[in-house]
Amino acid sequence: MTGTSVGKVDFRRTLDAYRAQRGRFRLVDVPDMRYLMVDGHGDPNTAPAFTEAIETLYPVAYTLKFASKRDLGRDYVVPPLEGLWWAEDMTSFTTARDKSLWNWTLLLMVPDWIDESMVAAAVGQAGAKRRPARLDDVRVQTLSEGRCVQTLHIGSFDDETAVLAHLHDEFIPGNGLRMSGRHHEIYLSDFRRVAPDRRRTILRQPVVGAPG
Repeated sequence: MTGTSVGKVDFRRTLDAYRAQRGRFRLVDVPDMRYLMVDGHGDPNTAPAFTEAIETLYPVAYTLKFASKRDLGRDYVVPPLEGLWWAEDMTSFTTARDKSLWNWTLLLMVPDWIDESMVAAAVGQAGAKRRPARLDDVRVQTLSEGRCVQTLHIGSFDDETAVLAHLHDEFIPGNGLRMSGRHHEIYLSDFRRVAPDRRRTILRQPVVGAPG
């Protein structure tokens, strides 16, 4: 996850972990990555904490980006929003779709050349004028997913159900694998501005075991 001092880095183009194809499940070894994180619970369509988390993460992320360009001479495109999703009963994702039972962590990736002091400064600056509601809940953590299966979904989030059922119930066990981590989504398009049928989302599932 190394950037370059020449030009603006776009991690969607330089990181294999941000690549996926529609209609194809692909095994990918995801490197350890650091993220700004905010946790929450409940239906993302109605829980105020979900919107507040987004409105907190982006000011911190953009403050970091501008600091990196100004102080380090390293500019980059703020990476796409990501989310980890889980529930006590994972069928709430593939059958019942009871979103009120969902837990989530929203993520924005932090480039590896940015240190903890820069993150702390960015959090402080983000709250200097108009303090985001969840600023005290922001943390930086390394996510170690390792081997994962991922695919590209185009369409509304509710239309993910069949893809996830195929992934969980057929592809993963059929290839001698088992799920080992939380369902991970990478939002390549801004779901606040893009029509549901045009949303592009990478669906990722960490796994263990050797492919059959």
